[in-house]
Amino acid sequence: MSKNWWKDGVIYQIYPKSFQDTTGSGTGDIQGIIQRLDYLQTLGVDGIWITPMYVSPQIDNGYDIANYREIDPIYGTMADFEQLIAQAHQRDIYVVMDMVFNHSSTFHEWFKQGEDPNSEYHDFYIWRDTPTNWRSKFGGSAWQWSDKAQKYYLHLFTTEQADLNWENPRLRAELVEICRFWAEKGIDGLRLDVVNLISKPEQFEDDFEGDGRRFYTDGHKIHHYLQELNQKALTPYGLMTVGEMSSTQLEHCQQYANLAGTELSMTFNFHHLKVDYPNGEKWTYAPPDYVQLKSIFNYWQQGMHNKAWNALFWCNHDQPRIVSRFGDEGELRTVSAKMLAMLLHGMQGTPYIYQGEEIGMTNPNFTTIEKYRDVESFNAYANLQKKGENEPLILKILAQKSRDNSRTPMQWNASENAGFSTGTPWIEVAENYREINAEQALADSHSVFYTYQSLIKLRKTLEVLTDGDYTDLLLEHSCVWAYCRQNATQKFTVVANLSREEQVVSVPISGQILMNNYNTVEMLDKQICLQPFQAVYLLEQEKIAEHS
Repeated sequence: MSKNWWKDGVIYQIYPKSFQDTTGSGTGDIQGIIQRLDYLQTLGVDGIWITPMYVSPQIDNGYDIANYREIDPIYGTMADFEQLIAQAHQRDIYVVMDMVFNHSSTFHEWFKQGEDPNSEYHDFYIWRDTPTNWRSKFGGSAWQWSDKAQKYYLHLFTTEQADLNWENPRLRAELVEICRFWAEKGIDGLRLDVVNLISKPEQFEDDFEGDGRRFYTDGHKIHHYLQELNQKALTPYGLMTVGEMSSTQLEHCQQYANLAGTELSMTFNFHHLKVDYPNGEKWTYAPPDYVQLKSIFNYWQQGMHNKAWNALFWCNHDQPRIVSRFGDEGELRTVSAKMLAMLLHGMQGTPYIYQGEEIGMTNPNFTTIEKYRDVESFNAYANLQKKGENEPLILKILAQKSRDNSRTPMQWNASENAGFSTGTPWIEVAENYREINAEQALADSHSVFYTYQSLIKLRKTLEVLTDGDYTDLLLEHSCVWAYCRQNATQKFTVVANLSREEQVVSVPISGQILMNNYNTVEMLDKQICLQPFQAVYLLEQEKIAEHS
């Protein structure tokens, strides 16, 4: 298994709660992941990233950790986890764990003891006598009063997620030990949750222009902290790392994911997934702006090239299903899912596939608030009600934007509960599971699954995908995306139609057709006629200049 396996690899994200239940509890578990490793091996992924499975009160689905060194019994035991690592490695699949170092649960022993101002753990958290006007990411104040401490503590997320104080070297030493603990268990990498928020300002002041994020996003000591963590834990154990970067900037990501590897291996940023947030407002029903989408990818692909490494993704456990968002849920679902896959997997970086994306799973389109489970969605529902929005519109917005859209159970087959559980699932299965499921996808050689399988293989064989530069060929077109990747010997062109209508465009294309999500494509004199949601790959091999 190679050092930089992720450079031409593809990683599959597992949200264990919704992946596979083996006990009938209604919640997915570690044995369920083990059971499905053969499926992942067939798909061909190089690694799996698993969202948090640590002991947690599950206020924010495990991103509120109460014990960093123990597996939550709802998922299984440490022995199960060790078995998972061994079984994954037998299949040449790397294991990446999710780590939340910006905050811990208030149920963590550190916080319980830290509420005592005389405790050695008090300075593991951020306390103030008077709060600032900062807002939590989930709505409301970012400060919560503690009767025990007689002070306010900072929580950028829920009140049960208290922000950790990275200024404290003892805390940082503990976090290094936690990384070492899991590395010793045999994990291959870490995904670091909202890691660019860990460096808080020395002086806390009110923000009269925003919610406070400008004071702690990509903070003044962030690079120092990441370099220290890298030197003490990440590099010594050869861990691949991907940092989730909230509201970040290119200049910082060039440093975070620098090619020398002094901080992290790669970064996630989310700018491309805000193109359906008019004026930055998530909780609005709105279509995506594809010109903006192309422009953002162009900026990041060119800005990171030869400087740093990208993580590529359409979908995760916090985002709606991509085929519902930028594609079609009806008869064009399959072609639109393939088109979106081809667009992303043609770019430079490490692609991530979120569970179910490879079979074209859709949003569940829930029609009542009772079907939702996510704390952010409940808060949004209450806020929209306060604003006086009508119920049908609120539910329409939630059906488009809720994080629960990607958290419905994985659809394995057409049996009850989509083969996810013999019990009552913790969240309802999407109603279309009889038509959309893995068993059916595997049986159909033209399914979305096999497009993903081909894309994973292609990344291993086509060097231009790893090292080529990026040029957008039609930046201003409202719904056709055409770009070119080029290195010294290969020119790779992607042309895709993001609309439900046929599109004819003039674009400089050359080479042999490598992949097409339709049977045919019409090309004439630099013009290409694209069917609804059609995508085409073209490859031109160039002669290497002969050296005398």
